[in-house]
Amino acid sequence: MMTPLERAEARFGWKLVAPTIVILGLLILYPLMYNVYLSFFDVQLNGSKIFVGLENYIKLLSNTDYYSAIATTSLYLFGTVVGTTLLGLAMALLLRDPFMGRGLVNAAIMLPYVAPVISVVFGWQFLFDPISGVVNYLFVDLLGLWSERSNLIGDPDSALWVVVLFDIWKHAPIAYLLILSKLVSISRDQYEAAAIDGYGPIGRFFHVTLPELYFVLATVVLLRLIWNLNRFEDVYLLAPNVETLPIFTYYQAFTGVIDQGLAAATSVIQLGVLSIFIWFYIKKIMKW
Repeated sequence: MMTPLERAEARFGWKLVAPTIVILGLLILYPLMYNVYLSFFDVQLNGSKIFVGLENYIKLLSNTDYYSAIATTSLYLFGTVVGTTLLGLAMALLLRDPFMGRGLVNAAIMLPYVAPVISVVFGWQFLFDPISGVVNYLFVDLLGLWSERSNLIGDPDSALWVVVLFDIWKHAPIAYLLILSKLVSISRDQYEAAAIDGYGPIGRFFHVTLPELYFVLATVVLLRLIWNLNRFEDVYLLAPNVETLPIFTYYQAFTGVIDQGLAAATSVIQLGVLSIFIWFYIKKIMKW
């Protein structure tokens, strides 16, 4: 049983957090629950709704385009998460030790991450332009590795890998920053002890560095999975023909034959997958 003082403190605590709870409920919980509600209706353009139960989910699971979007999203997630993590780790290992001008190098590395998405997207579209782009000029005219110019962004198959490269280039800096912050805190004594035990540079990496980086690497991987499963603006602005799940949902909800009930069902399933990732991160990585 709580004492009167403890009850008073508890009531005071609830009063302090109540505004935050109300704001979060209005901005996050209400739209989320309303989206779940819409997934059970056929939403008409005039605003009326007809209850259809699980029909939207059945229709979605029989849609071949949906499975194509899942496959595209899986490739996108694998390429971006692995690429971002490995590049961030490589840069952190190379730039771990102090040297003259490291601050400038770190600032240059962070530029892609802090630059406005719209500006860097236009830059990448120019690089891959089939007529005047640098990439086609380099591989066709200068090196002669390709026989003819190609529209790499216009072709959905190659556009997917352009989007993957763009995401790695733009978001590897945050992985680098997180990994480097842990890397510089590893005691030199551990490396000296491993060297005395006969471990070379590779052995010290696997027996000292990687175990120490376990938490931050797992955090980077899971957070990238969560963020990229929801990634919309980067993909849509650079190559709207790459139909990841967020792009597929957008097309269902706002273009062509508009079907917002089907789009809501898509996002509900995606929410379920995200919830699994978040639960795994909290329980297995954060260990709350």
